[in-house]
Amino acid sequence: MEAGLRHLLLALASSLVGLAATPIATATTETPVAPGAPNAPNDPNPPNPSSTDPAALDEVLVTGERPGPALWRVSKGNHDLWILATLEPLPKNMTWRSRIVEERIASSQVVLAPPQVNPRVGFFRSLTLLPSLFHARKSPDGRTLEQVLPHDLYIRWLALRVKYLGNSSDENLRPMLAALDLYLHALDDSGLTDDDSVWKVVEQTAHKHDVKILPVTLDMPIKDPKASLRELDEIPRDAEIGCLEAAVTRLETDLQPMRRRANLWSLGDIAGLRAMTYPDERIACFEVLFNVPKLGDQLKQVRAGLTDLWFTDADEALTKYESSFAVLPITEMLRPDGWLAKLRDKGYDVQEP
Repeated sequence: MEAGLRHLLLALASSLVGLAATPIATATTETPVAPGAPNAPNDPNPPNPSSTDPAALDEVLVTGERPGPALWRVSKGNHDLWILATLEPLPKNMTWRSRIVEERIASSQVVLAPPQVNPRVGFFRSLTLLPSLFHARKSPDGRTLEQVLPHDLYIRWLALRVKYLGNSSDENLRPMLAALDLYLHALDDSGLTDDDSVWKVVEQTAHKHDVKILPVTLDMPIKDPKASLRELDEIPRDAEIGCLEAAVTRLETDLQPMRRRANLWSLGDIAGLRAMTYPDERIACFEVLFNVPKLGDQLKQVRAGLTDLWFTDADEALTKYESSFAVLPITEMLRPDGWLAKLRDKGYDVQEP
């Protein structure tokens, strides 16, 4: 599944960026504060009113306690699989709670965890990768972003970097990592987060009601991690530049729609969510890695294996249990060729909210 595999690649890229990136403040749900509020509690870096873009504040984020969307129901005879559609990003200061979701989880016999990939690299072995990680952060030829990017794209990236990263410099990062660092800081500055807060609530609810959680995890053995990192040098520069350009374009045009989608999700407005588009610059960055022959082949196998694993577990849950529960990205629920469509093709009855 794309989301599970993207999270793996995001973790890898985050570890590379994190070797020298400016830390992002940890989000909290304890004290809801409207985005842009000048006196957020315990905020060591309050926003500068003179540098705030008024247009970015037009779409005010909903905070506080919200129900989220209704559930999709997949049926096989008298057995049901209830699916909660998640969205990224969501408001940092939103506390998500749904009575219907809690009731469905409590009455289920199993909860399917979000699909994910587990790269198998031992702890002590991973410590030996640090020199290679430092190398992988930079362009293979050591050139800076100013030297690598087309001038107009560099100027666009630089304007956003100054806005969202201040004096921090990503000049020496390779383009796809600079794209990730900029994107994450822009989300944080806009009151949004890309974390898995919804799943955490589902997980806590399952534990509360003693419902079994079934991990949907595909192991990805990495026999030679250093060789895999060296393969990153084979990524075509044009592909990395395309990744950064996609991220810049999204931040220039999609921050307000991101906030609007987050509001619609938090209010459970499925009709509103259906009416919106779902651009994702991470797809461009994700596809970059498929240009590396060996790594690309392995990732394609992992993507197919993760899809097969989820459907196998979903089939088993629908066969074995009267009620089960799962969490999937809303993009998979709304796409004409997404996983919901595949469940219909398998003969299951699908009822939408």
